Amino acid sequence: MATIALYLIPSNDYLFLPDPAHPVAPLMRVQGGHDPSGPGGIYFVDVVERRASLLESLFPSIRSGSTLVPGDRIVPPGVSDAQVRRAGLLQMSISQRVAAAVALRGLGYDVVAEPNGVIVSQVEFGSHAVGKLQPADQIVSVNGTSTLTIAALRRELALVDPGGTVTLGIHRSGKAITVTVKTIADPSDAHRTIIGFQPEQGASIHLPLKVQISSGNIGGPSAGLAFALEVMEKLGRDVDRGYRVAATGEIELDGTVAPIGGVKQKTIGARKAKADVFLVPAGDNAAEARRYAHGLRIIAVQSFQQALRALATLPQKR
Repeated sequence: MATIALYLIPSNDYLFLPDPAHPVAPLMRVQGGHDPSGPGGIYFVDVVERRASLLESLFPSIRSGSTLVPGDRIVPPGVSDAQVRRAGLLQMSISQRVAAAVALRGLGYDVVAEPNGVIVSQVEFGSHAVGKLQPADQIVSVNGTSTLTIAALRRELALVDPGGTVTLGIHRSGKAITVTVKTIADPSDAHRTIIGFQPEQGASIHLPLKVQISSGNIGGPSAGLAFALEVMEKLGRDVDRGYRVAATGEIELDGTVAPIGGVKQKTIGARKAKADVFLVPAGDNAAEARRYAHGLRIIAVQSFQQALRALATLPQKR
């Protein structure tokens, strides 16, 4: 009975669990595009994220491929579960439009993308931003100076010594507010001033073709690379060359592929879907993916164009 109780009572921790990679083609419609008829396909990977029971918190290894994460790393103090879910869905929505923009630009289409602020992706636990900033906040100014891009925000922060206070102009849930936050030093560079959140570029994007992606309740930005590859597939580019191509990575407007979380679970998910290759952001993400690849071919990429070149070098699979 005690074991059953431990299994039923939720803990303060979260579990990350693998989920088999999903084909993108059934989820996407592109104006003038068509589903490819050959073998292979583009797959995106996600992570099942849920509260751990007390039993799972004490013995996380009972769930194969899982990772136990302290709850305050997922839902910081002052932030609700609902806010975190809304932020994740917003990230997914942004990633879809950015992916379409990058792919269409790569095909020679004229795409208009105007930066409109820096999105708070996740508040860093232990920083003074906890309780001040919320996921999905859109920062548009620092100390009265417009900061519509991540680069502009970092330039303004460079004028402030670590530990100094900054006033942020924010759009939150359709309202303009002002928040004052004490800065901290970057853990990797004591001379660099940061606020304590993970930034994501917000933009107003105007696409020349209509692109619709139905991802349901899956949140987060990490499917961006897979979505961009599928847009090209829909418009006639043989990207996958007959292979099952799983891909993960947040894609930025300039085509950069940025690191993501949950690589262990995503690699296992790619294997479960019997992917032939797995495109992963270069660096620590790729190194972690290789630890769990178990024969799955890992391709490390830093940009969308590099991903396309890497796939183009694969011999055509029949």
